[in-house]
Amino acid sequence: MTDDATLSAAERSVLGHLDEEVLVEQLAELVRIPSVGGTDAELEVQEYVAGALRDLDTDVDRWDIDLEEMAGDPWFPGVEVDRTAAVGVVGTTAGDGVPGLVLSGHTDVVPPGHVETWHGQDPFSAEIFDGALYGRGACDMKAGVAVNLAVLRTLRAAGVPLERPLAVHSVVGEEDGGLGAFATLRRGHRGDVAVITEPTSAKIVTATAGALTFRIEVVGRSAHGSMRKQGISALEAFLPIHAALMALEAERNRDIDREFVSELPYALSFGMVHTGDWSSSVPDKLVADGRFGVKIDEDPRLARTVFEDVVAEVALKDPWLHENRPVVTWPGGQFASGRLDDDHPLIGEMAAAVDAAGGMPHPPTVAGVYGSDMRLYTGVGGIPTLHYGPGDMSWAHAPLERVELSELVQVARALVVLALRRCAAPA
Repeated sequence: MTDDATLSAAERSVLGHLDEEVLVEQLAELVRIPSVGGTDAELEVQEYVAGALRDLDTDVDRWDIDLEEMAGDPWFPGVEVDRTAAVGVVGTTAGDGVPGLVLSGHTDVVPPGHVETWHGQDPFSAEIFDGALYGRGACDMKAGVAVNLAVLRTLRAAGVPLERPLAVHSVVGEEDGGLGAFATLRRGHRGDVAVITEPTSAKIVTATAGALTFRIEVVGRSAHGSMRKQGISALEAFLPIHAALMALEAERNRDIDREFVSELPYALSFGMVHTGDWSSSVPDKLVADGRFGVKIDEDPRLARTVFEDVVAEVALKDPWLHENRPVVTWPGGQFASGRLDDDHPLIGEMAAAVDAAGGMPHPPTVAGVYGSDMRLYTGVGGIPTLHYGPGDMSWAHAPLERVELSELVQVARALVVLALRRCAAPA
């Protein structure tokens, strides 16, 4: 199906104002700000976006997030990094009523990992090679943030009169719980519908699994390494817990009732395991931190209970753990699942916009395996929300993270069309 067959003359004219060169340049500028969660650069990148939104003649709400107030809210989603400050940014075009469309993206990124894994390249260099832009955050999700800004820039360049406002939300803290989105919604920003431009590989994501950060503490009994049998290794005491939780993961991933972007939708992974303080001593304590996948529509409280019951059952059967019970706590981000009703009109509108803009005909509708701000927009905000954005999720958090520039442009085109159809006055 061609553009001419599905685009109106007005829509084709507006798409002609999409400046692809500026889109790529702005993505590079965003990536070069090393906005790892909790660092000063997380504030810097928000100021950058606020300035860009002012340049685009939007009404900018830039505020200092009250961290203490947010943490005291009973619905607070949690955090995993220390912050002394955080900034919220929303840009809204002129128009009557609630925004007809919200475009949301997060500007915080995870640490780049060991520099060696980037093959000598600066993780924040934003270098372009063979049609892709490389750098931490390029895929997750500064490409989406750059696209959101490009949609506004295109409409402004084309002089499009908007009958209803279009809003862009720039949020922080997504990677460790969703602080920014939560604060934005608590501030009262709303819209008829929202698109979060997370990387989706040209697919439409209408549901996301949740993810709960857990910590397991296991004690042992120290002894000299040469007298190992006189001690109890906390590492060895932990191994049956690990095995039981891996079995739980397998059980929870049987009989999946929808298509996901991964074959393991509800993953349980151990991200950090610390034990021991001396090479020739039997370790007397182990602390394991990780993430536990929450099923779509599953109450996170129930998920935590299932997890804790498995650990408790292992402890009951193990002589040492029975007397020295492992402790399970839930620090950090607590992501519930999120979902858009399967029959919501936004799904068809997004698919039609993708098709009309020259993207994948009939883009598939799938579910994401990661926690995201979707559950805050749909739950706290009551805003019907889906994900559609540039990038392949397999590159998120990975060395040599990248985004294909052709996909960056295609997503921008599709969202310009969606914005026109939702917010512009009839031609």
